[in-house]
Amino acid sequence: QKVSSIMAEEDYGTFVDWNLMGDLAKSSGPTKVDCKELKEFKQMARQGNWAKNHKLRAQVYQQLIKSIPCRTVTPDAEVYRDIVGEAATKKPSSHIPLPEFVDGNPVPRYCLKADAMASAHRIINCIAGQFPDISHCPSLPAITSLLLHFSKDEAQCFEHVSRMLACNEPGKRLLDQTFLAYESSCMTFGDLANKYCTAAHKLIVATAQDVLEVYADWQRWVLGDLPFSHMVRVLDVYLVEGYKVLYRVAIALLKFYRKHKTGSQGGQNQQQQDSGKIRADIQAFVKGIGSTVTPDKLLEKSFSIRLINRKEITLLQLTNEKSLQQKGITVKQKRRNVQLALNPDTFSSEIVSAKEMRDIWSWIPERFALCQPELLFTTSTHGCSLNRFYSHCEGHEPTLLLIRTTDGDVCGAFLSSDWEERKRGGNKLSYFGTGECFVFRLKPEMERYEWVVIRHPELASAIRPEGQEDSASSEGQNADESLQQPDKPPGDLSPFLAARHFNLNSKNTSMFMAGNFDSIIVGGGGDSNALYIDAELNHGHTGRCTTFDNPPLCKESFQISLLEAWGFQDTMAQ
Repeated sequence: QKVSSIMAEEDYGTFVDWNLMGDLAKSSGPTKVDCKELKEFKQMARQGNWAKNHKLRAQVYQQLIKSIPCRTVTPDAEVYRDIVGEAATKKPSSHIPLPEFVDGNPVPRYCLKADAMASAHRIINCIAGQFPDISHCPSLPAITSLLLHFSKDEAQCFEHVSRMLACNEPGKRLLDQTFLAYESSCMTFGDLANKYCTAAHKLIVATAQDVLEVYADWQRWVLGDLPFSHMVRVLDVYLVEGYKVLYRVAIALLKFYRKHKTGSQGGQNQQQQDSGKIRADIQAFVKGIGSTVTPDKLLEKSFSIRLINRKEITLLQLTNEKSLQQKGITVKQKRRNVQLALNPDTFSSEIVSAKEMRDIWSWIPERFALCQPELLFTTSTHGCSLNRFYSHCEGHEPTLLLIRTTDGDVCGAFLSSDWEERKRGGNKLSYFGTGECFVFRLKPEMERYEWVVIRHPELASAIRPEGQEDSASSEGQNADESLQQPDKPPGDLSPFLAARHFNLNSKNTSMFMAGNFDSIIVGGGGDSNALYIDAELNHGHTGRCTTFDNPPLCKESFQISLLEAWGFQDTMAQ
């Protein structure tokens, strides 16, 4: 990875309007990058080693893009010259419309000269001709404009964008190119925001009518709305580390947005608004972020978020993709409003209101949030029998357990696996389930407690994937670098957040759910369970358990006045 600054001025920056560049136009700092190790190179990218030298940055980008492993036949600069040829020297016209697959996203200006917009349009249209498989790629205008900034001519920019699109390194993708990939990335972002950005997620749920619609903009916040000074710092790292960087930056932006809202609103409760208003509000905030957050502060925040490893994120993305395929959503169509899943006129529970159920729904993984709640079992109709509870719940995955105590407290659990799995242990009580399980209480106040490993990744060291030798360090810090995309075909995915994917320091951290003839248990480890319910479904107790690290969900020993189990009915697959 040796790059030195020997590029002539005219080798890059032809398209840049230097008057718009401000401080970025000044070049200072190192004039070359000399580094042998990828790990060291990653550090340099994160620290902004070439951020003060525009020329050096252009060279680093060229080297990085040159080293992307690509499909054998990847169109290059020569192909572009052959196709466009004389057209480029004729009067430029920025009115060549962009292909439909950019989904109406314009080319951001990014300090380019006004007539460079025409070049970007030409390049994108040429790419459309060379990559007939692209059906949905809303980030292409932003990426093209960014790379044009660092290219000496249109042909070079075309080659660089083509290499990013043709990247075929396993587990490393740079751009979504189909609606399925894009839509599942929106769901995956929603899942990550729900887990790692709980306060901001709560704010969006409280203020926007359709949360998924707001999260559908997540890529555009980064690739399109961010000012150029911030965007190039993101690009420094994105070209080295790949797609997951975009998730990190978007989560950081959401956190900053929440801080900005609670600051400007004095933290008061906000009314629900049309999702379009919230989308415009976030967009305006991101566009103007320069006034409150420096580029380095944004990166620092992005990398201080302790996300699950890259393998799990890939697995979540594939799981979301598979659920969209099963629902038949593979091409762009009018989005189904998530909130329609909970129709207040038809929803009826004796324990929670439609509003409370909607709040619980906001915690549920995106791939189930489009389903309708279906009452499977209630003690008021089916009586207080554990056997009957099992017979009504078996065959349903996931399920939601709701309990009201005789004191009026309400608590429950989201259970990711089919109760049928309890039979694997014979009559012996054995635990099953995945890290998507969580417990919660609604009254006296609303709180959710997730798998402890999500909050504390240090409780699990990374597992080296089979077939990979010692090339990758197995220390926690390197966990998400070494892990590749799962080799299993999507039809045979092992579940997201399965305990066996993690080297857990203690068995106590993965006791999700268990049941036999005389009790059901949610959350184990330590001296107590998050929930223990007896065979008559009328008595239970709750305490702090290791798996969810939760306080008691209600009075430690309680009588059950009502218990309901809900399933998830897929309204779209019918």
